[in-house]
Amino acid sequence: MNTWCRLILTLWMLFASLCRAETIGDVDTAFKLIGPNHKIVVEVFDDPRVQGVACYLSRAKTGGVSGALGLAEDKSEASVACRQVGDLKFLSALPKEEEVFTEKSSILFKHLRVVRMVDARRNALVYLVYSDRLVDGSPKNSITAVPVAAGNRIPLR
Repeated sequence: MNTWCRLILTLWMLFASLCRAETIGDVDTAFKLIGPNHKIVVEVFDDPRVQGVACYLSRAKTGGVSGALGLAEDKSEASVACRQVGDLKFLSALPKEEEVFTEKSSILFKHLRVVRMVDARRNALVYLVYSDRLVDGSPKNSITAVPVAAGNRIPLR
């Protein structure tokens, strides 16, 4: 495979990972007479640069009419749990900190984000989920870590 094909494939995989997660399931938390119920959604996405790591997100989704129309603002509560699900393979050198997932949480200016940080001293990948808004973000967050075997050093940029 030539260099251009590899570059295009890597960019496509990175873009696809940053855009969406696969829904595993959901549970209703409040009944809404009109429109979908409020719920907690569980999703999974693969780290775009680290083959063998999957991150599971749980987050609130607002229902009702505004939720059905995409006009509601989802709550800032979210949780992340990243796990090694296969052999770890680094597809490229990693920056010390990088956003690996983002999704809109409202029609304007609010996002749910997952950032990967490298703890080089302990040879671990640390994942942080949080919500931000243009003017006022939320301090609510969740963190998880994936240890990397001592013989498999994390390549840093």
